[in-house]
Amino acid sequence: MNADSFILQNEKLPVIMENMLQKIKETAAFLLSKGFQAPETGVVLGTGLGAFVQKMDIEFTIPYHEIPHFPVATVEFHKGQLLYGNVHGVKVIAMQGRFHYYEGYSMQQITFPIRVMKEMGVKYLLLSNAAGGMNPLYKKGDMVLINDHINMLPENPLRGLNDPGFGNRFVDMCRPYDEAMAQVLIKAAHTVQKELLHGVYVSVQGPNLETRAEYRYLRASGADMVGMSTVPEVIVANHIELRCAAVSVITDECDPDNLTPVNIAEIIEVAGRADDSLSTIFATAIQMLK
Repeated sequence: MNADSFILQNEKLPVIMENMLQKIKETAAFLLSKGFQAPETGVVLGTGLGAFVQKMDIEFTIPYHEIPHFPVATVEFHKGQLLYGNVHGVKVIAMQGRFHYYEGYSMQQITFPIRVMKEMGVKYLLLSNAAGGMNPLYKKGDMVLINDHINMLPENPLRGLNDPGFGNRFVDMCRPYDEAMAQVLIKAAHTVQKELLHGVYVSVQGPNLETRAEYRYLRASGADMVGMSTVPEVIVANHIELRCAAVSVITDECDPDNLTPVNIAEIIEVAGRADDSLSTIFATAIQMLK
């Protein structure tokens, strides 16, 4: 890149950032005009995890493709729609399907809905995902409260965003998951006689699953479970000071010494078996956070 190209590229950055801030405001205004008024909690539903919508008294549903500036979910088992309604008297926005880096989206597109939620007044963010369990103590169907993460994605959603309108550029990540919200989730699990394990989540690019050597490497790095999502949203939540917590459902046991081909249909089925329990925990926690 020559000097002129470098200068031109950097001159464009303020325009790009200004456009993104404007898009956030436009999308929030659109949703508010459609009745998505005064939401308190945002929920992101991961692969195979959709029963939470049955806990909602749904008032409005909008497909992603009808929302200005929203990406469109391309994963076949992600519904791709935004829901608004009540859970125990609390106004909730739920993403029924999220976006992933492997779909071809930029990190800023993936995390755009989180910024919109904050713009609309959301105070708490609950995230779920399906993950491969590398910790030998984890079994299929276990629910694991994420207490830390390792980011192995090749891009960062904060890259280039140096406008104060987005938040502090150098975000502290010593405790990315809100400890008070974690305690609420633990209490909520106890009320329904369920246990939340604790662990470190590592996010990778995907969409392929890991080799035996990669599972050994990721486990040695300190991770208990592996997936292809969540971390970008959590980084942005911390960037905009939106309190968040996340739970993984273990859908396959990733023992490199006894590894067999993974059946995606089975992963969805395992997630579905844990879905109702996790949805009840989320609904109970939302009531407790009020």
